[in-house]
Amino acid sequence: MTSRAAAVGGNNMSVWGNDINLVHSNPALLNKYMHKQIAGNYCNFVSNLNFGYLAYAHNFEKAGIFGASFNFYNYGKFDGYDELGNETRTFRANDYSLNLNYAIHLPEDTSFNLGVSLKTILSQYESFTAFANVIDLGATYHTKKNFVISLVAKNVGRVWKEYTPTSAMSLPSTVQLGISKKLSKAPIRLIFVYDNLLKWNMKYVSTIDTAGQSNPFDTNKEPEDSTRFQRFSKRFGSNTDNFFRHMSFGTELLLSKNFTVMLGYNYRRQREFTLPERRGANGLSFGFLVKVKKFQFSYSFNKMAFAGNSSILGLTYKL
Repeated sequence: MTSRAAAVGGNNMSVWGNDINLVHSNPALLNKYMHKQIAGNYCNFVSNLNFGYLAYAHNFEKAGIFGASFNFYNYGKFDGYDELGNETRTFRANDYSLNLNYAIHLPEDTSFNLGVSLKTILSQYESFTAFANVIDLGATYHTKKNFVISLVAKNVGRVWKEYTPTSAMSLPSTVQLGISKKLSKAPIRLIFVYDNLLKWNMKYVSTIDTAGQSNPFDTNKEPEDSTRFQRFSKRFGSNTDNFFRHMSFGTELLLSKNFTVMLGYNYRRQREFTLPERRGANGLSFGFLVKVKKFQFSYSFNKMAFAGNSSILGLTYKL
């Protein structure tokens, strides 16, 4: 994740601009104004867990614009033990993704962009490895009145190698819809993203929980002696909660051409990280972006949970 995306709720797939970091959320946002930009983002999350993102773009007048990016997730160092509890050796756990991006606008309509990202994913935990190839497909339409709408299908592909012969793996495929609008008479851009268009139920259920009791704090159970109105009210509240779990909201305050303040809210994150006795401000995020000549610096703070929040730093340079 980039710092700019994190600051507006975790996704800025419908923001049209000249920032190569936007491509992380949507390959269709890749455009000629990102030519020869190089970017890096880094987060030291909790303890020695960290992740980062690197990207570069190059425009070819006749062929379109190409980009390359690299994601890494380092989960730190672990002490190894065998089944009897004897110490073996220390090991690390890492995920990597090498991405090749391409985008082009329609010849008859430069407001409509199509993009694709081919990802090669490698995961290595101790001596266990997994390997997959996936693609992201994106389409973006932007107008001169600063209205943008995007549709993205992510992580469509195949797992070629699993951690073990008996460990069936599935890819986190999703379809997302994003809309943004910069107000004509105010320096404000509003951002809305609806995640998982093809999946309704977004409430967490553990893959090993066959009884459906993953959440010990579940309050959606109906008492046997409830009235019809009480049952309707409970179901309505549950469906409303599930509906908003698809959504994230963000805004960018464009205070000048070189300084932007960003705010965001992710409802699903807020619900999944909430404790029964403490609600807190989980799901909220904010950040800022500063441009100085050929450099662009960005920072975001994300309220994740009481145990750990995240700060992401980003730096972009125009070669």
